Amino acid sequence: MFFPAAHTEKSLPVLRQLIRQYPLGVLTTAIPSDGHPLILSSHIPWVIDVDDDSSETELGRLRGHLARQNPQSKVMMDAVSSAGSSTLKQEVQVLFTAAPHHYVTPKFYIETKPTTAKVVPTWNYAAVQAYGRATLYFDAKADETSRFLGQQIHDLSQHMETSIMDYTGRGDRPGPWKVTDAPERYIELMMKNIIGIEICIERLEGKFKMSQDMRMGDRMGVVKGFEGLDSDVGKAMAGMVQERSDLKEAAKA
Repeated sequence: MFFPAAHTEKSLPVLRQLIRQYPLGVLTTAIPSDGHPLILSSHIPWVIDVDDDSSETELGRLRGHLARQNPQSKVMMDAVSSAGSSTLKQEVQVLFTAAPHHYVTPKFYIETKPTTAKVVPTWNYAAVQAYGRATLYFDAKADETSRFLGQQIHDLSQHMETSIMDYTGRGDRPGPWKVTDAPERYIELMMKNIIGIEICIERLEGKFKMSQDMRMGDRMGVVKGFEGLDSDVGKAMAGMVQERSDLKEAAKA
């Protein structure tokens, strides 16, 4: 990913928060295999763990799971089995993208377009890239696999039900679905069909491309343009562009 200075986000708490808000990440691997493509990708919801959530230095760990029959699972399991280690020697990448993203028309640039017309279309988005080595939990008979998967599906479900769905049980909101709501034997069978993945993050990079490189008048034009779409995504984009514009102005002060 290209990281112009105007769009680069270096605050680790901000990057970790994007992952929590938009936990569906794309896991990409590049592992040589005789029977499968070199590059494989899968969409996986993740949990991110940190010991100190306010830390500007702690990168954290990602936890997820993948269907055992997924070709990417097979390639990773073959790779660690051949190496005699549960951790892949190849680096993996997980890409997270904020749900609000949108095309930006030059018509939004109300300062530059009328004066020089030197503007072109673009796309505004926010994304985080995490890199590291993946440790696999795939031996269905091993206690550590059962412990990891049990904790993983509990924590993932809890996060999705409460933080994403807002099923908190407070006020008029219903309570969250819990893993224990399903029959124990059924969950045991489901767990045999998945493998666990834990990534110790070695690099965490973020980009918020929200018109920060434009003049103030153009930025405000983008905000008004998105608001004028009268849609949920338009309102969300307007808010993100305004937030990033405010941060840019605050940095100047």
